[in-house]
Amino acid sequence: MPELSNVHTEKVFEDEVCAHLAAHGWSVRTHLKDATAYSRELALFPDDLLAFVQTTQPDEWTKFRKWHNGETETVFLKRVAEQLDRHGTLYLLRHGFKDRDARFTLCQFRPAHQKNPKLREAYDANRLTVIRQLHFSLHDERSLDLTLFVNGLPVATAELKTDLTQNVQDAIRQYKTDRLPRDVKTREVEALLQFKTRALVHFAVSTDEVFMTTRLAGPDTVFLPFNLGRPDGFGGASAGNPPAPKGKGYPTWYLWERVWARDTWLDILGNFLHVSRRETEGGKSFSETLIFPRYHQLDVVTRLMAAARSEGPGHSYLIQHSAGSGKSNSIAWCAHRLAALHTDRDERVFDSVIVITDRRVLDRQLQDTVRQFEHKAGVVEAIDENSQQLAHALADGTPIIVTTLQKFPFIHQKVAGLSDRRFALIIDEAHSSQSGAAAQKLRAALTSVPPQVAEAAGTYTVEAPAGESLEEEAPAPDDEDGEDAINRAITARARPANCAYFAFTATPKNKTLELFGRPGEDGTPVAFHIYSMRQAIEEGFILDVLKNYVSYKAFYKLAAAADKEVPERRAKRALARYAHLHPHNIAQKVVVIVEHFRAHVAAKLAGRARAMVVTNSRVAAVRYKLAMDRYIKDQRYTDMKTLVAFSGRVADPDSGPDEFSESNMNPQLHGLDPAQGFQEEGYRVLIVANKYQTGFDAPLLQAMYVDKRLAGVLAVQTLSRLNRTYPGKDNPFVLDFVNDPQEILQSFTPYYRAARLEEVTDPNIVHELQTKLDQAPVYLSSEIEAFAQAFFNPKRQQAGLHAYLKPAADRFRALPEEEADTFRKDLGTFLRLYDFLSQIIPYNDPDLEKRYVFGKNLMPRIAADDSQDALQIDADVRLTHYRLQRLGEQSLDLASGESQPLQPVSEAGTGKAYTDEQRRLAEIVEKMNDLFSGDLSEADMVGYVTTIKGKLLENPTLAAQATSNTEEQFALGDFKAIFTDIVLDGQEGHNAIANQILKDEHTFAAMQGMLARLVYAAFREARDRAGR
Repeated sequence: MPELSNVHTEKVFEDEVCAHLAAHGWSVRTHLKDATAYSRELALFPDDLLAFVQTTQPDEWTKFRKWHNGETETVFLKRVAEQLDRHGTLYLLRHGFKDRDARFTLCQFRPAHQKNPKLREAYDANRLTVIRQLHFSLHDERSLDLTLFVNGLPVATAELKTDLTQNVQDAIRQYKTDRLPRDVKTREVEALLQFKTRALVHFAVSTDEVFMTTRLAGPDTVFLPFNLGRPDGFGGASAGNPPAPKGKGYPTWYLWERVWARDTWLDILGNFLHVSRRETEGGKSFSETLIFPRYHQLDVVTRLMAAARSEGPGHSYLIQHSAGSGKSNSIAWCAHRLAALHTDRDERVFDSVIVITDRRVLDRQLQDTVRQFEHKAGVVEAIDENSQQLAHALADGTPIIVTTLQKFPFIHQKVAGLSDRRFALIIDEAHSSQSGAAAQKLRAALTSVPPQVAEAAGTYTVEAPAGESLEEEAPAPDDEDGEDAINRAITARARPANCAYFAFTATPKNKTLELFGRPGEDGTPVAFHIYSMRQAIEEGFILDVLKNYVSYKAFYKLAAAADKEVPERRAKRALARYAHLHPHNIAQKVVVIVEHFRAHVAAKLAGRARAMVVTNSRVAAVRYKLAMDRYIKDQRYTDMKTLVAFSGRVADPDSGPDEFSESNMNPQLHGLDPAQGFQEEGYRVLIVANKYQTGFDAPLLQAMYVDKRLAGVLAVQTLSRLNRTYPGKDNPFVLDFVNDPQEILQSFTPYYRAARLEEVTDPNIVHELQTKLDQAPVYLSSEIEAFAQAFFNPKRQQAGLHAYLKPAADRFRALPEEEADTFRKDLGTFLRLYDFLSQIIPYNDPDLEKRYVFGKNLMPRIAADDSQDALQIDADVRLTHYRLQRLGEQSLDLASGESQPLQPVSEAGTGKAYTDEQRRLAEIVEKMNDLFSGDLSEADMVGYVTTIKGKLLENPTLAAQATSNTEEQFALGDFKAIFTDIVLDGQEGHNAIANQILKDEHTFAAMQGMLARLVYAAFREARDRAGR
């Protein structure tokens, strides 16, 4: 076989990489000339280290030499090695070390400004060296392809392979088997390869791909991809690299041309790399991870800094980064870089950087991550107390402030004069952080808009944070009249010119794209930077949650126990709710959930796997918790416990006389948050109602059982709780009782690649809505004018405003129900759209502003009465047939799903008149049965249970046992035998359902346990009545 051409050999690849480095500020050495110049024992390159110190710090060297005259250089090198062993390379590069009265800097990073020329001279004096084929071991003559040094300290190694002969996996294998931190034979350490104390990062490089690691651990070494991503034609990318651009040679050209570029490489060492220290085992020990930025993180921060330096405040940047992108680190790097960012004229670009999360409880992970990058007092302040703390931080010019959005509405009285300050706002999960009153008042606070004007920028009402009260408004300027206030309110809606927005989200909504996106080639707004879900999945940073999707469907038939006239639309909702919350429905689903979990989930992750049950209401969560705990107890399962999470208190008389809450349903937690309790051993299932569906990081979560309608962003966010990686975790399960799998797939496809808009929202929608509202017989233009004059009067009286709203409210109440419903919906749409579009479009229209504040204050007076809307029909219907059927398991293929663009807001008013006609309840029940009954048979009769229960209650043995035993003793007595006999006796009349119970042990056990509880309760109730 002929030999491959010399151009394809590893050496030629190495030659070309080093030739580029030599031409761009690096010194290239080879083992042939410098075999003795490198200290294998100390793992240092002494020539560069000594030259840098002696050149840049001659005075310090003189101080050091007076103490060590005669062997100064030897002592210095050993001292550096000792400090490296103790504190690590990164620490010494950034902080240097002291020896008696001498203080040494071992690297000068690029200064943020040019005010000190000596710092720039020292920066230019840094020595970047790459040694080829470095013989690193004291025990043999193995060599590393490339070793990178900064001022004589090793910072990186690289093994190179050409993809025509080998590939990147061969380089990874070489590191895992032949680049061990300890010599295999002697068990002595290899100094150069020690975690954190010498080389900081190791690159496995081929001509096609790059992987990297910061800790060598033999076969357990974890290498992460360090690739550009291969553009997919939709704005996103898949794993890997695109073909090399013309003139670049190899697809991995970016490593030596961009990443190892002199300025970039020193920037990474000075501002990106950091050690993450996490407590383990309750704080008894710590684990350390050396974080090196992944390529997309380095790229987004670098691009954002360049854009912000060039553009300054007043601009927006949308970053669509998938779960698994390392968003907390990206935000932290951005925060610290923005806080130190200077223009070419050496002026700070921003006075303060504000990191905003939409969670009311400050995101502890985000807060801790931001703090890790800066240890100087006063640089980072987390606002986790009250708005007074936030006001002080803003007034004091704290460089980095981490806070929640909810604290901003309450600082107007406390902060003044911020309009001449410049702010960078980093928004975590931007799809939900920039709508509503709090976001409007944030903008008002940072532009020093008076509080009475800022109120106009809100929506309906704002609640004060716990422990705070709404204070009296500060007086308005004496020379400001109502017209001035209106104009300032309009100004407060617009994006402030003194603020720049850096919005991070994995799932941008259509409004998010319009608020923060930048015009793309077709004019529609696009993200500034994208790291797609597809790339994150293919690179192994998150799991594909749709690979194992199991669908169930409940079929049921109802019967009307009473026939009466009812409003059809509300009756249908009530009937669906009745069926969904019916004990039989929940009991059947509980059996499926528990048995599926035990058979397919419980043993995974070394027996630590967890599951989440997503319910559609707080009442459903309560009933699921009670039913699941009963079933687990009845089956004598001791290896799983449940927790439930919902907000507030729930009244459900059918489940118990007292109100339910998280604390009394999870008494064993003693007030601990369910999310924290879920991490403890034994708690395997978490039942939730509108909690922990977003922002909940649970790597042990292996399965999700969904009993709630999901669509769009909510579907993606909810199911993505499963996507976190964990050793041994693969193919998470979704078992869905209510959703169409194809609709779920369609929810994911916009975010699998890059979210895009089909077109932008028409700004004239607001004018069309105004016209539609004006034509409705609810208010007069003169009333709006009068209200606006009173509202924007700097010395207004709150109580006096109500009189201006009463005529419109009275006219609204006189409208027919259909017209009133249409007007209410149209007004809500107008308020939401003006709130949104006024941030993008400079309407400068006082008429719109006046109608907004009028409508905002009118809306609470015409809001629909939800309590009247809920029709109570539980006593008038009964469930006669029920079957829970498994439809099948499938893998929902994201890659083949068609990428659908997000739709803009397009209709002028969503209000439609619905005629809620009165119909007979029996007729509506029949319609519902046509939709949901399917092919139900005698085997699905729920009435069969009533028949069996009646026969059990006639048994004198059971009656006696119920009187003198606990419920558990009663179930363990003769109940099983008697229950079995009754089922067998009834086979002739109900053969199909009897066979189903007798053949399926889980169905038999569930039926037996349920009837034991019902029969015992009935006997005890009869005894109590007799005793009264």
